[in-house]
Amino acid sequence: MRVVIQRVNHATCTVEGEVTGKTGPGLMVLLGVAPSDTTQTARALAAKIAKLRIFGDDAGKMNRSVVDTGGGILSISQFTLYADTRAGNRPSFTGAAPPEHARELYGAFNAALRALGLTVGEGRFGEHMVIDLSNDGPVTITLELE
Repeated sequence: MRVVIQRVNHATCTVEGEVTGKTGPGLMVLLGVAPSDTTQTARALAAKIAKLRIFGDDAGKMNRSVVDTGGGILSISQFTLYADTRAGNRPSFTGAAPPEHARELYGAFNAALRALGLTVGEGRFGEHMVIDLSNDGPVTITLELE
């Protein structure tokens, strides 16, 4: 699994004019799933993100997690994180999991975040989504677990 995490003041996902998910202060997570990923990968990544200390403490140091701050998460499935642009100008997405597998693990990832006590807003899998966010910092981090 591959993720891009952004610390946000707020983030909203809209599909065809309908808000499908949102968060106030917290994290916006773009999640890519590979064919070899498993439910265990999804749980491990959720635990890592929940504990990631990228929020400021009283001294202004990044020393608090999204759990510590009571923040939420907007989780968006993003197969384009597995784009391969090494050959030509049109990306190949053969490194991304098939939709059925990705949908299952996207659900497992979100369920694992919720099991850790986080409020999770979601995009709509496989749909064209419009994401509106206010990046805080900006703080943007990439993670990959295999």
